[in-house]
Amino acid sequence: MNEAMWFGFLTGVALKSTAVLGVAWLGSLFLRGRSAASRHLVWTAAAVAVLALPLFSVSVPALRVPSFARLAPGIAVFFETTAKVETQATSSASAGFAATLPAHSESGLRDWRLALMLAWGIGAAAILAQMLLAYVLLFRLRRRSQPSPDDGLAAPLVRQLGISRHVAILETEENSMPMACGLLQPAILMPAGARNWTAERRRMVLLHELAHVKRGDVATHLLARLSMMLNWWNPLAWVAWRESLKECERAADDLVLGSGARASDYAAHLLGVARSMQTSPVLASAAVAMARRSQLEGRLVAILDSRVRRGGAGRISALAVILAAIALTAPLAALRAQSRSDSTPALRAPAVPADIDATIRAATAQRNYEMLDEPAATFEALRQFDNAKKLLDAALAIREQVSGGQSVAYGVGLMKLGDLEKKRNQPSQAVAFYSQAAQVLGDHPEAALAWMYLGQYALGNKDYQPAIDDFHKAQSLDTTQAGPAQMWMAVVCEREQKPAEADTLYQSALSWEDQKSAEAATTLELYARFLQDQGRQDDAKLISDRASAVRRTLGAQSGQAKSQAFHIGNGVNPPKLLYKVEPDYTAEARIAKYQGTVQLSVEIGMDGVARNFQVVKGLGLGLDQNAVTAVRQWQFQPGTKDGAAVPVLATIEVNFRLN
Repeated sequence: MNEAMWFGFLTGVALKSTAVLGVAWLGSLFLRGRSAASRHLVWTAAAVAVLALPLFSVSVPALRVPSFARLAPGIAVFFETTAKVETQATSSASAGFAATLPAHSESGLRDWRLALMLAWGIGAAAILAQMLLAYVLLFRLRRRSQPSPDDGLAAPLVRQLGISRHVAILETEENSMPMACGLLQPAILMPAGARNWTAERRRMVLLHELAHVKRGDVATHLLARLSMMLNWWNPLAWVAWRESLKECERAADDLVLGSGARASDYAAHLLGVARSMQTSPVLASAAVAMARRSQLEGRLVAILDSRVRRGGAGRISALAVILAAIALTAPLAALRAQSRSDSTPALRAPAVPADIDATIRAATAQRNYEMLDEPAATFEALRQFDNAKKLLDAALAIREQVSGGQSVAYGVGLMKLGDLEKKRNQPSQAVAFYSQAAQVLGDHPEAALAWMYLGQYALGNKDYQPAIDDFHKAQSLDTTQAGPAQMWMAVVCEREQKPAEADTLYQSALSWEDQKSAEAATTLELYARFLQDQGRQDDAKLISDRASAVRRTLGAQSGQAKSQAFHIGNGVNPPKLLYKVEPDYTAEARIAKYQGTVQLSVEIGMDGVARNFQVVKGLGLGLDQNAVTAVRQWQFQPGTKDGAAVPVLATIEVNFRLN
């Protein structure tokens, strides 16, 4: 797995561990009236569950559940960018561009993820190092220890408690705290100063430490410490560690009292040992010491309280807790959200020829320019304009060879080259191709689009009368261009300060257009802006409302194909923007002083690429297409669920603004 998947995996384990510890805490509260042994069993089961979660999360078969996307369809991750252009710019439609939201850099994302994981690892390593040091010191202490004279006193206590293993009773330093240690070879470490204790105190101390051996508290102590180590950053993990220590000691106290010791006498001996003996903070990580001063008051109160239940957990209780831990941990570890499939295929790159020259030679040999048009369009979509132009130049030569330099096919080839130069923001080259195409095509309807561009170019250069003439030619050649042509003539009249003519032309343009079309929405928006500039605010609002209604209808009608991609939440981490291509402000939108917001709904795949575009709110004059073209090239860190990349729904707003 890469760092993103590791980060997602660890985040999932952390959340699940928090859930387990939370359930254990609630369980301990529920068992407040039961014995300390029962509560300690709950905390031990929680420690085992927390330690097993990482292993279970990668080994237990996934339990698929419905995606949160089906439960909360209105939630999506949001991205935004703004394209700005100076209204006085004339050489390029993308002049004056600036992005208000800088893209996150891949290295930056990686740095903070790695920093968090490194901090987690350093903290866990520090606690582990402390534990290892404690075991080394304990091993050396045990090797230096001598057999204790209390070995004979301990023998009947071992039999009384039913301990089947041999337990070594060793004598250590003068004022060290009595403690139980040893996973495989249990031992009780008694201080040398115990020789001066009464026989009753030595018996009580040995009985308490042997209770730890009988209960297996050295092992549960290690499990609780390891669980806290893995989740050292989590306050619940420290609560679990403290509660486990507390209940462990109280359970041992209960076992001593259950063996016949008087509560008052045992409390006095415990207090005396705690006052005179010292606990090593380091060794406390590896052994179970008899008394910790921080817990002493609570233990004494519990020892002297006759109402406290002092029974052991019992086999039935232990079995119930184990089954409950399994019932919680296994499904939790296996929990996954349902995606479209276990592996969503990466977005396929459009088919492009591996060898452009070979493709051109093949098309030339077959005299088939269509073999070059499709890959040229693909390169154009990929913004590899030089490759697209190379193919279109070759296609134009084939068109001339096959149909002649004055044919419609040749004129269409010139139009394709003009369209290419228009997209790459080379207006002078585009004008050259469109002018030649208009001459070749003559009265053919295909020439209408060439005249439309030439009219827009003239308008941008403030050549108003040539612009009007070009729009008239476009309208006369193709009646489908009548609406757009009259809209542009209305814009020309605005610039010439002829409001009455502009008003008439806007209304005439609308009469030619389908009132529910995107073209009509664009005309309405420009008309509303014109009315507002004329101080006709009420009329402007009515027209603007009409335009908004058309946009909403178009957005609803463009309904995205049913998707099972995830929405953010329920453990689904949002994608992060790593790299973006800024959208171009189209020349015609700049010339018309047209601005607004394009809102896109997309699916960000497991490969970090946006797909399945839906224009929720659009604009005209090529801005929708430019927004989609730019976002197609954005690269995301994919969203994750339990450490695995998943497809995620997102909303992207592209704001086009004129300065």
